[in-house]
Amino acid sequence: MPRGARRTAATLVGLLLAALLAFGLWPEAPAGPTGGWLKAAGLEPRFETVAGLRVRYVRAGEGPAVVLLHGFASSLYTWKDVLPALAGTRTVVALDFPGFGQSDQPPDLSADVYPGLVLGLMDRLGLGRVALVGNSMGGAVATLVAGRSPERVSALVLVDAAGFLEEGDRPWILRLANTAPGGAVFERLPVRRRMVRLSLRQVFHDPALVTEERFDEYLAPLQRPGATASILSLLASRAGDPGQVAAAAARVSVPTLVIWGKQDRWIPVEHADRFLAAIPGARKVVLDPCGHLPQEERPGDVVPLLREFLGGEE
Repeated sequence: MPRGARRTAATLVGLLLAALLAFGLWPEAPAGPTGGWLKAAGLEPRFETVAGLRVRYVRAGEGPAVVLLHGFASSLYTWKDVLPALAGTRTVVALDFPGFGQSDQPPDLSADVYPGLVLGLMDRLGLGRVALVGNSMGGAVATLVAGRSPERVSALVLVDAAGFLEEGDRPWILRLANTAPGGAVFERLPVRRRMVRLSLRQVFHDPALVTEERFDEYLAPLQRPGATASILSLLASRAGDPGQVAAAAARVSVPTLVIWGKQDRWIPVEHADRFLAAIPGARKVVLDPCGHLPQEERPGDVVPLLREFLGGEE
């Protein structure tokens, strides 16, 4: 990055920190009620301990297995419109990664634990070979599992996947949180409510989708004691390191579908072509208009794509 650009970035970070300090003087209200979607879908959250970490998951349906992996600062909620639709013909499992949702939030969390944790949960649930569907950070994890353990993966679907973002290309909110001053502000001041709303407005192309229900579902896990320390530790571990993901992608040998939102402001649509170049035979579908979360913004398009690709179209 040129020196002038670095100075500009540093100035912006300073201004953002000042704004957070100012806004953080007001008490932060807790999130509203959450989990109503689980009851409406007839889903019962369960827990398994994997690698010493308590992991929340849901399971539905019967048939060939699909495991759904969410992105950074998200949870299994992101699959609320996809999971029930796929469960008509398949066994579908969605989990909360440690650090997020209702899973454990250890203060020393590293991204390195995620691929093994996915395989460990599959073992605990008796799932041999599965299709992996991952969004954002979950896409990076899915790529690592598929590249390193091909015997456990039957197909791979990457939805606006992380994996090729360099440190300086991360969304500004994540770069801010990963600075020492930014982390201190997030830890000590009640600013998470404001940052969650800002983030959701960035990841959705259609602002009308940033509803209060969705906002509460994203905010509530981040207000749990220990959440900030866990997330800052994860950021410091360089979740989804580009070198590791690129190496794993080159070893992926299963059918792969890449789905992307054309208006993604967190991971530009050009990154879809990086996965296509790395994974032989992968094919791409770009949804327009759509932001970073196609499974939430365009589930009516994502579900048929998954059914057709996974061979479970009804």
